[in-house]
Parts: sequence; C-alpha cells; structure tokens
Amino acid sequence: MLKLYIFTFLWSISPLGEAKVGIPFGLLKDLNPYMVLIVAIAANIMVYPLMIFFLNSMNGFLAKVLWYKKSAIWVAKRAKKGSKENLRKYGYFGLALFVMVPLPGTGVYAGTIAAYLFKMDYKKAFLANAIGITLSSLIVWSITLFGQGLM
Repeated sequence: MLKLYIFTFLWSISPLGEAKVGIPFGLLKDLNPYMVLIVAIAANIMVYPLMIFFLNSMNGFLAKVLWYKKSAIWVAKRAKKGSKENLRKYGYFGLALFVMVPLPGTGVYAGTIAAYLFKMDYKKAFLANAIGITLSSLIVWSITLFGQGLM
C-alpha cells in the first residue's frame, strides 16, 4: 500500500501529470481519499521551490546546450502565452487562477515558469501557486470521487 502512495506522490510531482493524474491514480487504487488529497497537494506544492531553485541555479548553465535551449524557449513561450493576460490583468490572483485550471499546460510547472519569466516576487508567487494547486486538486479530487460514486 505504501508503494501506491509513493506512486501517487510521484505522479503528482511529475510534469507529465501533476496532481491531475496523481489524484485519480490514488483514488482508483482504492487508497484513503483524504490521504490521496494530502499526498498529491504536498507533492505538487513541492514543485515550485524545486523549479525556482533549478531556474535560478541551472538554467543559465544549461542554456548553453542547444537541445536544452530550444526546449526551454518552447516551454517559456507556451507558459508566457498561456498566462500573460491573467498575470497582466489580475497579478498574483491571475497566477492562482492560471494554476487552478485543471487542464494540461496550466499547472504549477507552467505557473512557476511564468512567475520566473515575469520576475514576480517568489514568496507571493509561491502562495499563488499553492492556492491554485490546492483548488485544482480539490476540483480533480471531487470530480474523481463523484465519478466513482463515492460522493
């Protein structure tokens, strides 16, 4: 059972799914719904400080590698395009809204990159990301439970 919680955590911290995949995975494996929610939110919130550390310390160094540079520019353009209007119009509240939408490309990875690109205050951006992650996770959790007939 611990192994399934670890997989829930790993899906939730992964850029391939975040909590949008971790929560349904854990719930469909019949894990405790409240523990699944807590594990997924905690894992997803951890992405922000890890990504900010990476962007501040490794991004400049890795930008010298051609394949990384091309990939980073592509990701940055997507994050900037998807979040620009929300951030310009609503600031940190817009960032939380952007991260909250439980669709591919709008999670904490894109939110962190957008906050980095727009040079937002790290602490305020962390709070906005955490709020967005929590709300998004609650939406996915509720829909999954409802779909299973547990609500």
